[in-house]
Amino acid sequence: MKKIAMTKRDFRYAEDLYTFLGHIRDHQDRIVFRYFAPDRTVLDMTYTEFYTLIRAEAAGLEALGLAGKRIAIIGDTSPAWLATYLAVTTGGGVAIPMDKELAVEEIAGLLESVEADAIVYGRSFNEKFAGMIDSHKTISHFIPMFAEGLSYIDNPRVLPYDRLIEMGKEHPEYEFTRTADTHRLAEMLFTSGTTGTSKCVMLSEQNIVSSMCAACSSVDFSPEDTIVSVLPIHHTYELCCILAAFNYGATVAINDSLKHVLRNFALFKPTGLVLVPLFVNTMYKKIWDEARRSGRDGKLRLGMKLVRIAGKAGIDIRRRVFKDVLAAFGGRLTKIISGGAPLNPEMIHAFDCFGIRICEGYGITECSPLISVTPYYSPRPGSVGPAVETCTVRIDGENTNEKGYREGEILVKGTNVMLGYYHNDAENAKAFTEDGWYRTGDVGYMDEDGFIYITGRLKSVIVLENGKNVFPEEIEEYISQIDEVLESVVVGRHAPDSDEIILTAILVPNFDRFPKDTSPEEIEKVLRARIMAMNKKLASFKQVRNIEIRNEEFEKTTSRKIRRHLVK
Repeated sequence: MKKIAMTKRDFRYAEDLYTFLGHIRDHQDRIVFRYFAPDRTVLDMTYTEFYTLIRAEAAGLEALGLAGKRIAIIGDTSPAWLATYLAVTTGGGVAIPMDKELAVEEIAGLLESVEADAIVYGRSFNEKFAGMIDSHKTISHFIPMFAEGLSYIDNPRVLPYDRLIEMGKEHPEYEFTRTADTHRLAEMLFTSGTTGTSKCVMLSEQNIVSSMCAACSSVDFSPEDTIVSVLPIHHTYELCCILAAFNYGATVAINDSLKHVLRNFALFKPTGLVLVPLFVNTMYKKIWDEARRSGRDGKLRLGMKLVRIAGKAGIDIRRRVFKDVLAAFGGRLTKIISGGAPLNPEMIHAFDCFGIRICEGYGITECSPLISVTPYYSPRPGSVGPAVETCTVRIDGENTNEKGYREGEILVKGTNVMLGYYHNDAENAKAFTEDGWYRTGDVGYMDEDGFIYITGRLKSVIVLENGKNVFPEEIEEYISQIDEVLESVVVGRHAPDSDEIILTAILVPNFDRFPKDTSPEEIEKVLRARIMAMNKKLASFKQVRNIEIRNEEFEKTTSRKIRRHLVK
């Protein structure tokens, strides 16, 4: 197999987080953040100011006795969130990024399960954590980023973030020290699921830094770029890309609300974006909706034809023809990285026609997360690109597909692969082969150039269009509590008029719970009502949106487990 050579980008490698911090410091007066103040005025922060904030926080944590400890972070993307992440990890501690959509009870249980010592949290959790402060078994310090009006400000376990920074500034002698062992635990992340089903991924300092450097070397970004951060910061995908932007010296503008995302694109004028397919599809829909509203959809179709004809002649007229289209996204956008879920290859062709290049990547939390990226100089729609330089990928399978390539489970080995799951020997044994390859649970193949194509998933996890992972077994546990349901399987169905994934419950009714003369329509009506009531117990992205009725039981193994792969 001939593996394509990756073009090296102009950036500085970081051997560890200490070196990476030095790169942040060296960017000096370049703008690192553009973000909104509470009154929605736009503020700028330089790299020098950001480095000073990180250093002050690290010194403050040391003064508190929290250096080297496990510290959770939860809230919206902000300079304080990212400063905390870097202050904790570069200070020898373990950062625990948390999903801000989780229920407080679930957050409390997860933090206890990993023995977290402290938590730094955003404004939306100020009152939500009020009942946890005196009762949590492991957390000694609660650190609100914004403490104005806090009802429990006098509690001795509470220290406002501003005060933490002041404490750090009182120790100007503080200096970062290089970690002796980059294989040490530096980050703990929870996979999707409830406390009972969630697994805690352990990442080392080497994992974090190698993935960040791989991102830098694989994409066409530079210090002159501006990105708008729109994805949840606790996701390894978003966090890895933001760290890569810091390493470059690029500017990160922070989106304040999904409701304002298109307006903020116009305001911040990004040159590049890191997105999941949901955003790409939304942008595409916005383009066509606006064209139809203004009666210019015919002109848009004609423009796309002209661009393709000119392109074949070696003439690039894209950005001139689609100047108005690009203006909706700030006028400077030239590239998008898409990951977290499969992207329709047609989106790549369409955006290329507008003058915006989309590179699709592939990753998984356990690989911190980057595994592969389509090279910007060698587009191949449908592929997620060759493996990045930090890892090797092989296909575990003997089947040959219709294209003549071996197809099977995608296995990964490299410096990006996790240390393992925390306190979970059973899952660790299942996650790795005997010779140390990580099992992704995804099925695919590689072509002669080493480009990876994902064709399916061994795991039952349903990946929504927005990149959220849904474990059907978790929802089926809730459904099992409905008396009128005998069996269920939750699947993802494509919506009839879009690429959206709809969570659908295939239900076998418990006919004994219905009068014998009950019509099929009445049974469906009852079951639909039960499912809608159950949804109130679930996060919005886990809610079942449709049901299908099945009159026969599912086919099962001898141990009475449903054969999921036979469910259509």
